[in-house]
Amino acid sequence: MSGEAPTSSQDSVNDGSEGMTAEDLDQHQKEAVSLDSDSQINENQKVVAEAASSSDVTLEETETSTTPLSKPPDNEARLEQLEKEHETLRSQYMRIAADFDNFRKRQSRDHEDLRLQLTCNTLSEILPIVDNFERARQQLEPQGEEAQALHRSYQGLYKQLVDVLKQLGVAPMRVVGQAFDPSLHEAVLREPSDAQVEDTITEELQRGYHLNGHVLRHALVKVSMGPGPKEQTLGDSNDESDAISSIENDDSSNQEL
Repeated sequence: MSGEAPTSSQDSVNDGSEGMTAEDLDQHQKEAVSLDSDSQINENQKVVAEAASSSDVTLEETETSTTPLSKPPDNEARLEQLEKEHETLRSQYMRIAADFDNFRKRQSRDHEDLRLQLTCNTLSEILPIVDNFERARQQLEPQGEEAQALHRSYQGLYKQLVDVLKQLGVAPMRVVGQAFDPSLHEAVLREPSDAQVEDTITEELQRGYHLNGHVLRHALVKVSMGPGPKEQTLGDSNDESDAISSIENDDSSNQEL
């Protein structure tokens, strides 16, 4: 209200302002303006710093969010490369496994062939002894009691040797009357035979042996040549007599004419 008296603070201000000059007032105003501008600048700097920090965070989030999008192509290329390497290693493993299996089979086959060859070589050295026993049994005719006892003794040894050969898989060939086979037999002689057709074995000169289905020793044999020239001569004479009779018949027919 206009009738009321001014307060004490207003009085002091008014008293102070009344005691100050115009220059002092201008100075105070400039200082107030400068203080206001400094505070405003500080506030602006704070806003700019906050904006910069928020932009950095936004950029980091953007980079973080965009990085996984750029990685899948690299992962796919890496996966494709690993698949190719896996296929290459797998093919190499399969080839090595096949080579090793072939090597194992070849080694087993070679080992079996070597064992069979050594067995055949050893038994081939024993077979002449068996031949000698057989010749002695066929040729010797013991007369006395002592001779017969000796004969029975070595025949017992022969039987024991034959049993051992049978246990090892050795078996004799039966060739008389069979067709000649060059893979089993070796022909030493050939002779005409009226009883056997051509290429039939008529006599065994040395016994042949098998070893588990393999030829241990070829049999030495005599082979038939078939019917001899006598039968062929008779055939030729029959042909000649038929020709002569036909000529005589022709002559007689001509004489009748």
